[in-house]
Amino acid sequence: MSYSTTQLLTLEEFLKLPESKPASEYINGEIIQKPTPKGRHSRLQGKLCAVVNEVVENRKIAYAFPELRCTFGVGVARRRYRSIVPDVAVFQWERIRFTVDDEVPDNFELPPDWTIEILSPEQKPNKVIGNILYCLKYGTRLGWFLDPDDFSILVFLPRQQPVLLQGEDFLPVLPEIELALTVNQVFGWLKMGG
Repeated sequence: MSYSTTQLLTLEEFLKLPESKPASEYINGEIIQKPTPKGRHSRLQGKLCAVVNEVVENRKIAYAFPELRCTFGVGVARRRYRSIVPDVAVFQWERIRFTVDDEVPDNFELPPDWTIEILSPEQKPNKVIGNILYCLKYGTRLGWFLDPDDFSILVFLPRQQPVLLQGEDFLPVLPEIELALTVNQVFGWLKMGG
């Protein structure tokens, strides 16, 4: 079950707190804990990361991170910042600020190029969609909102109306990623029993 605090914190105060499990997000001064991922959510998240990374990692095009904290934005007294944890955050390779030892950094203080959220039964859709819209406002190029209950994916592109895709509709991906997926293929990953 997700919760939020009644006490408003600054972004700096929030980032000093120990990480929670499941992850908590900082939205406009409030701390909101994400629900614990369940089976369908975990399966979709894992497969999305694996399928994307299979296409992009060796060629150093991009990388899909599961549950990666992304902290970015501007606002009065830094309360309008968000520190969010998308279910999948895809970054172009050249935007990842590797350490001097060529390792992945711990902190990502920029929006993902592609953000993917998977609705859990305990989540409020508008809160999750709000995170996608926030990402788009700060430079994200693509957002997917998966609803496993009705097998649909709401697609968000900058300065365009969202598009609801279902069935055999092909899903848009970032132009540099050579990947063709339909909505049915994505939700077909849930069938593992036989």
